[in-house]
Amino acid sequence: MTEDIRWKQRFQQFDSAHSLLLQALAIETPSVVERAGVVQFFEISFELSWKLLKDYLEAEGFSPVGPRDAIKQAFQSGLIEDGHAWMQALTDRNLTTHTYNEKTAVEVDDKIRNQYAPLLALLHSGFKERIGE
Repeated sequence: MTEDIRWKQRFQQFDSAHSLLLQALAIETPSVVERAGVVQFFEISFELSWKLLKDYLEAEGFSPVGPRDAIKQAFQSGLIEDGHAWMQALTDRNLTTHTYNEKTAVEVDDKIRNQYAPLLALLHSGFKERIGE
């Protein structure tokens, strides 16, 4: 049986998106356009993060369906530590994906910088270890 490498490929995609998010977050006082970029890179990174979790869990024999299920199973399996924060990140990602409101963008930008980027960084470092980098 060959090893399922889908999660490894997904990690490479997540790694690239995460790098772009970190570059955007380096802008301490973003303009409206730069803030929109932070939010967009967060949306992409978050989307790839839950898909990475889903792919990894499938390789481990689980069958998560959708982001909520993948996050719950990842929490139960010890892949992530703060399930509640991950669910809040999902809620905010869904909020920003479907509409643009400057007040919401400012609030989410703050959450990305202070809550969600650290979650994604922990996931990133954990999977770097799993992949052997």
